[in-house]
Amino acid sequence: MPDEATAFVPGHITGFFSAHPDDDPTRAGSRGAGLTLTDGVEVTVRRAGETTVTLDGESIEVDPVGTVLDALGVSARVDATSDVPLGAGFGVSGAMALGTALAANHVFARGLSYNELVTVAHGAEVRAGTGLGDVVAQARGGVPIRLEPGAPAYNSLDAIPQRARVEYVSFGQLSTADVLSGDTDRLTRAGEEALSRVVGEPTLPSFMYASRRFAREAELLTPTVFEVVTEVSDAGGEASMAMLGETVFALGTGLTDLGHDASACAIHPAGATLTSSG
Repeated sequence: MPDEATAFVPGHITGFFSAHPDDDPTRAGSRGAGLTLTDGVEVTVRRAGETTVTLDGESIEVDPVGTVLDALGVSARVDATSDVPLGAGFGVSGAMALGTALAANHVFARGLSYNELVTVAHGAEVRAGTGLGDVVAQARGGVPIRLEPGAPAYNSLDAIPQRARVEYVSFGQLSTADVLSGDTDRLTRAGEEALSRVVGEPTLPSFMYASRRFAREAELLTPTVFEVVTEVSDAGGEASMAMLGETVFALGTGLTDLGHDASACAIHPAGATLTSSG
């Protein structure tokens, strides 16, 4: 058995969603759509007598990671590096959970299938309150549409068959747990309307329009995000807010054309994968 293994998990920006809780965390989740990114999270798992977790070299507590390791019955050293910021709407906690599941399964020869590992990571994320749909989207890649909530045994996924350059700029963090623990009725109604639009017209322009409308109707826009999204839209570009973070994402060069110091990447063509072992 190898002493370590590394997995890459694409970042994930949710454009809109509706929340669907359940007592069973593998059945709970969200419906909605988003973009997976070539900017993502690399997770390395090494054998260790005691579990430790770092992100970009700093010690950190990520509850879903510990839950994944407990579910697999192992302790390990988990070291993650991220191209995207934590808590800003890129699915970093979900990526760390899924990457840990994939790498630990290999290192400790647990013999679980891909869908089983996705289920472990998804359930861990839901229990922690840090996300509802990032893990299953990151396992799919591309531009996933989450038609039904939950882990692979229960969900249903489709996708928009397009690729694009993606730019983003983050102005700060928002608490996913705080939003999901509050009244989500208005948010869910807006999310269901957005999903209906994109299912009827599965294109990137339709997705961006639905995302902007969702952010406004769900009353999630912060003043800074609203200002930048409006600026890009008025200039003829496509931009919206990443759920859930004070982050603006745009297609093409919508942000840099207006002078914003934005990061650039692309839509990732595939889902999370094991990249090396040794």
